[in-house]
Amino acid sequence: QVQLLEFGGGSVQTGGSVRLSCTFSEYVDSSNCMGWFRQVPGKEREGVASIYTRGGYTYYAPSVEGRALISQDGTKNTMYLQLNDLKPEDTAMYYCAADLKYYTDLISLCKGEVWGQGTQVTVSP
Repeated sequence: QVQLLEFGGGSVQTGGSVRLSCTFSEYVDSSNCMGWFRQVPGKEREGVASIYTRGGYTYYAPSVEGRALISQDGTKNTMYLQLNDLKPEDTAMYYCAADLKYYTDLISLCKGEVWGQGTQVTVSP
């Protein structure tokens, strides 16, 4: 099974920025859907952003639209999430995910067939 490892989380003050990275243990086609999710204890996992090159779109949740940028580097087998103007509400465990196949029926979020173990982002007021 492909392993995903997130890096870049930490404690940040309100208004700051984080840049998260997700590295795959083996090659994953970067044209498949890849994305970021986050979760707060006691709440459902929330989709944050996705990038689907084959499908020709990027997606951002309304809560981060205008503040987030998802990108990828297929040669490094890595994808990234830049999140600016952080708010306390952004505090969560952030997970990266990817699809191992391409799908024709995706609209916003990836199906999420492989997942990382998460990196914590804590935003202090």
